[in-house]
Amino acid sequence: MYYWYRNNQQLSSQTSETITISLPDQAGQYQCRGKRTTRPQSSNLSSSLPITVTDYQPSTTLTSDKEDVFTGDSVTLSCTVESSEWTFYWYRHRPDSTPVTTTSGYSYTLSWVSVSDGGQYWCRAGRGDPVYYTLYSDPVQINITERPVAVLTLQPNWTQIFIRETVTMRCDIHGGGDTDWDYRWYKNSQLFSPFNTKPEYRISPVYMFNSGSYTCEGVKGNKLSKTSDAVQLTLSGKPQPVLSVSPQWLNPGDSVTLSCEVDKTSTGWRFSWYRTVPYRAGLPSLSDSSYSVETLSDSSTGTTESFYTLSPAGHTGGYVCRAGRGDPVYDTLYSQPQFLWSGDLQPSVSLRISPNTTQHFRSKSLSLSCEEKGNSTGWRLMRYTERGLESGCVSNWGSITGSTCTISYTYTWSSGVYWCESGSGEYSNAVNITVHAGDVILESPVHPLTEGDSVTLCCKYRTTSSNIKADFYKDGVLIKNETPGEMTIPAVSKSDEGFYKCKSLDKGESPESWMTVRVVSPGSSTSVLVGGVVGLVVAGVLLVILLVLLCRYKNTKSSCFNNRIFL
Repeated sequence: MYYWYRNNQQLSSQTSETITISLPDQAGQYQCRGKRTTRPQSSNLSSSLPITVTDYQPSTTLTSDKEDVFTGDSVTLSCTVESSEWTFYWYRHRPDSTPVTTTSGYSYTLSWVSVSDGGQYWCRAGRGDPVYYTLYSDPVQINITERPVAVLTLQPNWTQIFIRETVTMRCDIHGGGDTDWDYRWYKNSQLFSPFNTKPEYRISPVYMFNSGSYTCEGVKGNKLSKTSDAVQLTLSGKPQPVLSVSPQWLNPGDSVTLSCEVDKTSTGWRFSWYRTVPYRAGLPSLSDSSYSVETLSDSSTGTTESFYTLSPAGHTGGYVCRAGRGDPVYDTLYSQPQFLWSGDLQPSVSLRISPNTTQHFRSKSLSLSCEEKGNSTGWRLMRYTERGLESGCVSNWGSITGSTCTISYTYTWSSGVYWCESGSGEYSNAVNITVHAGDVILESPVHPLTEGDSVTLCCKYRTTSSNIKADFYKDGVLIKNETPGEMTIPAVSKSDEGFYKCKSLDKGESPESWMTVRVVSPGSSTSVLVGGVVGLVVAGVLLVILLVLLCRYKNTKSSCFNNRIFL
C-alpha cells in the first residue's frame, strides 16, 4: 500500500503505486511512502517532487557548429529546451513537414554532407502521451558548396626533369571563392616543409633524392580543399645530346645539316652549335679534354630549332652541340664530337696510305703518314672507328716513327676514317679504310678522282700478289664479268661515282668501296689552256717519268688502280 502527500497533506483516495493528477489544479509538492504487513511496516517519506505549471508553451533554440561547409564535411545541430525528458524532432525546408529524423538527445549530426543537404533547418521537442510539443525553433541556414579542388602543376611543365635544374610547384585552388588560403605540401603522402604555406614551392637545384609523388591542399580556418592529384617528379642524370651529321662525306660546295637531339621525352630546349679546335686552357672543352670548342658565329644565342645548316660546309672538321633551357639556364653536356670528312687533298698537309688503297687484309701491316706542306706544326693522326675517336697513334693500335704511324697487325676493328690534325686546327684529307677478314679485297683509289682521269680497279687474293679472275659490280649491279682481275675506266665521269666490289666464284667477294669523282668546274678551261702551253715545255720530262712508272707497274703490279701522279 502506498500513501501520497501533496503540500504535506495526505491524499486519502490515492493508495496505488502510481497516481494521475490533473493540471493545473493539482500542481504542488508531492511525496510518497510505502506500507506492508511485515516489519518494518512503513518506509521513510520520499523526497519532495515539485510539479509546477507555467502559463506559456516552452520554446526551443537551434544552433549549428558550422553554417558554411564543403561537401564531405559534417555538421552538428543542437536543440535546447528547458526541463528534461524530451524527444527532439528535426525538420528541413518547412517546419510543418514530416520530420527528417527524431532523436532522444538534443543533437543531430549530418555526416558527409552533399549539396542537396543544404537549406533551412528547424527543431522542436515533445514528451508525454499524448505528446506535448514545444514551439518550433527559429530556422538555421546551412550552406553547402562543392569542396574546392587543389590543382598542382610543375613549372615549367616538362615531363622530364634533370638533376640541377630548377623546379617550381604551384598549388591553385579551383572553386574556392576568395584567395585567402594557406597551403600544405606532401611528398609520398607525408607532410613536408610545414613552414611553407605559400602557393608555390621552389626546388633549386633538384637532385635525385627530390624524386617522388607530390600533392598539395588548401587550408582556410577549419576548412580543407580536396587534395590535388599527384604529380610525379622523376629526375634523370645530366643529359648528353646526340649530334648527327648529314651528309658526313663532303663534295665541294655541299651544304651539311647538323641535328641535335636531347632525350626524346624532354622539351623546351634551345640549341647551340660549336666547332672543335685543339685543346687550349681557358676555352670551353669537352669532358675528356680531347678538344676545346668555339661557338659557330651565328649560333651564339642558341635557337629553338634542333638543326643547323653549314653552307657551304668547307672541309674536314669536328662539331658538337649543346642544349639549354629554363631560367636560370640549365645546360646539358656537350655532345660527342661528330665529323665532316673530305677526301680532297689539302695545301697544308696530306694523309698518305701504304699500301695505297682503301681496303686491306686483316693481320697485314699498314702505314699512315702526315706529310706537311705548310708551316703548321703539332700534327697528330686521328681515327674514328667502331671503338670511337682515338688520336696520336697510341700503343694500343700502332707505333709512330717521325710522321709515320705503322699498324703492324691490322684487325677488322681497325676499319674506320683516318685523318691528320694540326695544333692550330687544320685538317688533312680523310681516308675511309676497310680491314677485311675474308680472302678477297678490291684495290681502289684513296683520293677522289677528277672527271677524265683513268683508273684501274684490281681484285686481290690474300695468298697471292697477282690478280684473280673476278666479276666487278657497281652499286650491286654486275658491270663486268670473267675479267682477269682488273677493270679499267679510261676516262671517269660523274656517272662512274658509286660503290664498287669484286667477286670470285671460288674465293669469295670483297667489301664495297666508294669511288668519288669530282666534276671539272666550268671556269677551269682557261687554266687548262695555259697549263697546256707550260706542259709542252715539260712534256719530255713527264714522258720519261711516266715510262719509268709504267715499267715499275708492269714489274710489280702493286698499285694497279691509280694512274695519277700527286706532286
